Order: sequence, then C-alpha cells, then structure tokens
Amino acid sequence: MKRALVRSALGVVAIGALLAALIAWLNLRGEDPLTPDAAAPASADQIARGAYLSRAGNCMGCHTERGGAAYAGGRGVPTPFGTVFAPNLTPDKTSGLGDWTAAEFWRALHNGRARDGRLLYPAFPYPNYTRITRADSDAIFAYLRSLPAVAQANRAHTLPFPFDQQAALAVWRALYFRPAQPEVDASRGADWNRGAYLVEGLGHCNACHASRNALGATATPLDLAGGLIPVQNWYAPSLTSPHEAGVAEWRDEQVVTLLKTGVSPRGAVMGPMSEVASGSTQYLSELDLHAMTIYLKALQPPTTESPPVSPRSSTAAGTGPGAKLYDQHCAGCHGDQGEGVPGVYPALAGNRAVVMQTPANVVHLVLEGGFPPATAGNPRPYGMPPFATVLSTDEVAQLLTHIRSSWGNQGAAVSALDVTRFRGVSAR
Repeated sequence: MKRALVRSALGVVAIGALLAALIAWLNLRGEDPLTPDAAAPASADQIARGAYLSRAGNCMGCHTERGGAAYAGGRGVPTPFGTVFAPNLTPDKTSGLGDWTAAEFWRALHNGRARDGRLLYPAFPYPNYTRITRADSDAIFAYLRSLPAVAQANRAHTLPFPFDQQAALAVWRALYFRPAQPEVDASRGADWNRGAYLVEGLGHCNACHASRNALGATATPLDLAGGLIPVQNWYAPSLTSPHEAGVAEWRDEQVVTLLKTGVSPRGAVMGPMSEVASGSTQYLSELDLHAMTIYLKALQPPTTESPPVSPRSSTAAGTGPGAKLYDQHCAGCHGDQGEGVPGVYPALAGNRAVVMQTPANVVHLVLEGGFPPATAGNPRPYGMPPFATVLSTDEVAQLLTHIRSSWGNQGAAVSALDVTRFRGVSAR
C-alpha cells in the first residue's frame, strides 16, 4: 500500500515537473541571446524617427501621469484583476531606462520580459508590440534615451493573489502569448502591408477592439471584432462590421480625416478613442494614415453577420416619458426628428453608433457628455454636456429607449439595469 502511494506521489511530482518545464520553455521560446549594443551613438534621424514611432504607438498616453512629466510613468491601467502602473521610460538610472540596453528594450517589446528577467503584464501590449521590427524598437529606445531624466519611482501594481505571482503570469503567457514577427503579404500592396504593421503591431488596435475571455486574453492577436473595454465599460466597436465601425464603404479621405482630426462627415470619435486621436493618430503622416485606411477598408465582415434587428420599445415614437425628455433636453441640438446639424451636431436617426447591440457607449455619452478630441485639425470641437446630475437612472433609460426606437432606428430598449451596468470609470 505504501509503495503504491509512493509511486502515485512520484507520478504527480513527475507530471508537475514536466508541466513546469513546458511552461518555462513556452515562456522562453523566441528569445534571442542578449547582445551588446553597437558602439555608434544614435543619430538625429534615428531619434526623430523614434519620436514619431512613439506617437504612433501612443506610448506617452499610458506612460505619463495626468499633470506629470512626459514618459515618467505612474499612470494606472485598470484591469479586472487589479491596477497595473506604467513604469518610468525616461533615462533616469534608478527608476527609468538609464541602465537599459537597446537589446533589453527590444526583449521587453518582443518577448514581454523586463531587464531583470521578470515577465511583464500584458496591460503593456507586448502581444501586439511583438510584431514591431528591431529597427523601430531601436529608434524608439534612442528617442526615449534622449529625453530629460526624471527621478520618479515606479509604483507597485495593486494585484491580489494569485495575479501578483510570476508563476500565474507564466501560465497565462504559455496559454496565450507567442512571439511573432512582422509579416509581409506578397499578395497585397505596400500600403496594405504598412497599414497592417501599424494597426496590428505598433498601433495595438486589438488591445481595445477585441473581446476578452475570463483570463483577459483575446481570441487571436489580430481580432478586431469589437469588445467591451474592461472596467471602463466603453464598447470598442468592431472594425470589421459595417453595422458598427467598419469603414469599407467610406471614402478614403473620410477615414483619414477621422483619424487625423477626430471628426469626419461620417462620424466622430468619443470616449477612449478620443485620447488615441489626440495623442497619437493626429500626428501620423498622411502616408501612414492612408496605409491604415487601406488596411481597415479591406477587413472582411463576419460571413454570418446580418443587420441587427432588435425589438422596439413598447412606447411608440413621439409619445411617452422618453419622448418628453428628448424634446426637453436633446431636440434643440439634434433636431425634432433626430436629423442633427451637419458638421455641428450629429444626427441620431440612422446613426449606427446609437443602435449598436450594446448600449454601453450611448449610456456613457448621456451621463458623461460627448466630447470629440481637440486636435490641430479641429481645435474647437462641439461637445455635449453631461446629464448625470440632471437625469435619473430611469430617465436615462427612457431617453435612450426613445432615441434607439425612433425615426427608423431599430435598437433594443435600454433598461435601468443597463444604465447601472455600463456606468464605470471614465476613459483614463
């Protein structure tokens, strides 16, 4: 009996050791040995290119605390598992990149591993950055090393057990992360391939525009089918669906204008995307914006997709408490028939952002206000004031139900529970 128990225990230990070895191997695959940096200092052109690429990746957006020094870290990224704080990227030797090498920086982007060997949390989107070229990584590093050093200590993540354990992170990476390389599709043109590089890699659009499973992983690193942004409860719409944020039917210049200014004749960006436009895409070259447009317009919608047809509210359009609230608070700008004012106030009739299956974004817009980003191309955008202190939860639900079921709109009714559910922290 004892001998059988010993054999069983040894078997369990052996299986555990094999699993640990497999997880370790999966976390080391694709890593190259660290090599010394080249002796030549960074050139002015390389630094300038790194500054541009840092904008394209919106690095400053996460690595700068509100009111703090640029790239000095300290900003919290809320996740369902706790808050991850972005580190200091200035060349400070104690808390920043002062003692890092270009090879160590490349390993962080490509393999998700810190200078001291620790595994990095994917709130830092290395599942996307792994597709960046070594040359672009070196340029970004050269730019960051050119910044003024800021002595600002890094804040510890606030993650409960077991999410604060490297072993748990190693298991997650073994399941969901694999280093990749930028790929060129020979069947596509140069613009499409450049757009794919920016959207899939440096721009990390997938970090928001994809749904996540219970462990916070996306279906694939290239999934752009839309998803609810954890904690913030904004919905990043599908970039493949013509009923959400697909742009296949838009003219090229309309897409470029939206990315460059935050507004276009076909729509405007709001919520977390406003920060992307104001801090990143407005600074991209026309060539890169055009390349992103070519890629986004070529995305294929799901083959099973059909236009959403949702049950209407039992209250007929033009009557009921929602209609009265609309007349009182909304019609002055958006029109009696939801027609809006071109270039000033968006139309609500036939607006796909209004009738998406999830009402998350319209709940936020009513509660927090609607504010396109201020950009060089649109320095004084029109905005909508917040109504969180004006309307009750029930009134917000009644108002949105009216808007989503009037003037030909076929959005589902919004309940008070929906409004409560989609409240959350505002865009960081």
